[in-house]
Amino acid sequence: MKKKVLSILSLSVILWVNAQEKDSLRQKTIDEVVITGQFMQQSIDKSIYKVEVIDVQQIKNMAVTNVAEVLNQNLNILIEPSKSSGNSTANIMGLSGEYTKILIDNIPVVSDEGMGNLVDLTKINVNNIERIEVVKGSMGVEYGNNAVAGVINIITKKNYSKKFTALASVQEETVGKDYDWFKKGNGRHIQSLNLGYRFNDSWSISADINHNDFQGFKGSLNGYKYFSENNDGKRGYDWQPKDQLTANGTIRYSKNNTSFFYKLNFLTEEINYYNPLVTDLPLGGGNRTYTANDKDYHTNRWIHQFNIQTKFGRINYNGDFSYQSQERKSQVYTYDVPNRQEISRDPEITFYKSNVLYSRGMFSNFLDNEKINFQLGYELDRTKGFADATTFESNNNGKNIERAIFNYANFLSAEWKVNDWLSFRPGVRLALSDRFSSQYNYSGTLRFTTSENSDIRAVFGSANRFPTYDELYTFVVDNNHDIRGNENLKPETGYSASVFWDYALTNNDNWKFNFSLSGMYLDVQNRIEDVIINNSPLQITFLNVDNYKSILFGGGINIRKGDLSLNAGVSVMGVSQVLNTGNITSPDDYNYCAEANLAANYTLPSTKTLFALYYKYTGTQRRYTHQGKENDPGDPGQYILGKIGDFSMMNFTVSQPFFNNHFEISAGIKNIFDVTSVRNTIQAGDTHNASSGLQNLFYGRSYFVRLNYNF
Repeated sequence: MKKKVLSILSLSVILWVNAQEKDSLRQKTIDEVVITGQFMQQSIDKSIYKVEVIDVQQIKNMAVTNVAEVLNQNLNILIEPSKSSGNSTANIMGLSGEYTKILIDNIPVVSDEGMGNLVDLTKINVNNIERIEVVKGSMGVEYGNNAVAGVINIITKKNYSKKFTALASVQEETVGKDYDWFKKGNGRHIQSLNLGYRFNDSWSISADINHNDFQGFKGSLNGYKYFSENNDGKRGYDWQPKDQLTANGTIRYSKNNTSFFYKLNFLTEEINYYNPLVTDLPLGGGNRTYTANDKDYHTNRWIHQFNIQTKFGRINYNGDFSYQSQERKSQVYTYDVPNRQEISRDPEITFYKSNVLYSRGMFSNFLDNEKINFQLGYELDRTKGFADATTFESNNNGKNIERAIFNYANFLSAEWKVNDWLSFRPGVRLALSDRFSSQYNYSGTLRFTTSENSDIRAVFGSANRFPTYDELYTFVVDNNHDIRGNENLKPETGYSASVFWDYALTNNDNWKFNFSLSGMYLDVQNRIEDVIINNSPLQITFLNVDNYKSILFGGGINIRKGDLSLNAGVSVMGVSQVLNTGNITSPDDYNYCAEANLAANYTLPSTKTLFALYYKYTGTQRRYTHQGKENDPGDPGQYILGKIGDFSMMNFTVSQPFFNNHFEISAGIKNIFDVTSVRNTIQAGDTHNASSGLQNLFYGRSYFVRLNYNF
């Protein structure tokens, strides 16, 4: 019903709002700007860090609906979906979502287990995004805890060029081969509406709403209507149905040297889990039916943010203040499968809840000198977390967990433009916590301008990762398990070193070429892993025992002329991971994996028809994994070399504008090669995998049509 109401609302607005030519989706300016890792917003060409930018036009051409789908096209970023929780997190340089800091407008986003890490990227829709900035490598000085593998900064729209702006969009998409319009049907149904109003040169407001109704992907299963008297475990979905609604509101002021904005984000989400197993229920008189204990998961998230940029004399100040909360609830009910009716429903319980107070402030331009600039900053957050006795991942044996952690940090960096061709920025951060010992992070960045068209960046950085709630407080002890968290864990420390070379060239025929080469090294020490501390009986806990190293080499080329744009890249990454069970240690040799991607966009000059093709290849990954002997619990086992299979992804989109670009129709194919899962012998099948030895990746080939109206 929600889907139909929003569709009618979007289409109704089309009929009565006065047309205007363009909104904030106008073409980007020549001097593209970035803010991630900068003292102040500045041109990407002058950034001392290597910042990868995905702009609004690229996002639009992809016909994607959330940030997870956008980032899946980037080299060395793999989006990992969890079948059990419905979350999808970013894996960068072989490290999972705990090691990547996710920011919206420069502030970390609340998640189930903390602040900025393990963020579900499917909960961030692209409806109001201006661009996404990605910096790979340890960024602990600028962004603190958990920024070990990199930072993903999502910049939202705040400025509108017209007095009144409105954009309505409706997208219908198949899921695999399945599609229909009705509730409890099939497919994916998306509706969105963006509004902006500029009162004068100083004041403006904007709002948007997005509804994403994903009816689930059956994959190897047969849907919620299926049951078997043999209880074959084939009921349900490989990707659970998900209904998501997000809304944003922003008010902005800018005049002279002062600007500020207040932004409110609200998300509500429902995930429906259908139990693969059914129970035989006798009804008397020889009659019977089959029931399942299904479960609904509800998430509510609120993000309040206030940002101010101003001057105190000549000193620049940029301050952020935020309150965020996320609550996840579950509700079990008994469902009569043959008769398609609910028999009973348990009370709803809260199983995860996070409340965060956060502030970050930066002062710069103390000397008012073009060659030397200092930045002094502070960051503080208080995270109060709650985990119920029953969570997605484990049963805590009736123990609710409620903890609050307060962190405070000061950081200092200086940027010195030694001369016209050399810039240097050192930095240091001291982080204090009422839960962990003091942490120090360091950074140093050099930028060499070797010619008018070429520059080299050399970057060193460090960052810490604090243990998650699961690692600290898990308690699963029964007849079959003994898995316990460890409250004495130390933070992990990551060190990265990178070199980037960029070269730009324009020939006499106005062909523009941009070449890039890069090399990165990442070393994570005191890595936390679950460790077998006793074989008989089997006991597992979390310890700081493992080290992790990765090395990455990559290159890319961008070619542009007129209405044609080509981007291609290739990379090779090697991972060395030392695993330890307490009895035996794994080999530490490097295992390598190759990736390549291609993005091609061409617009027909006569009709303005856009053709967009996106391709990414991910090669076979090899890692050591522990293998024990089931019949001999006293045997320490051995480390064998497992692998995750290779796969290719390709998407194709055609877009056609009408009526002076006010109306646009897009259609295309996602996941042309129909990839759903790959063989994974690194990790045994569990709640995160499609089945034993398989890893979920995507929900099959899909076809879509999207209608946009730009007022």
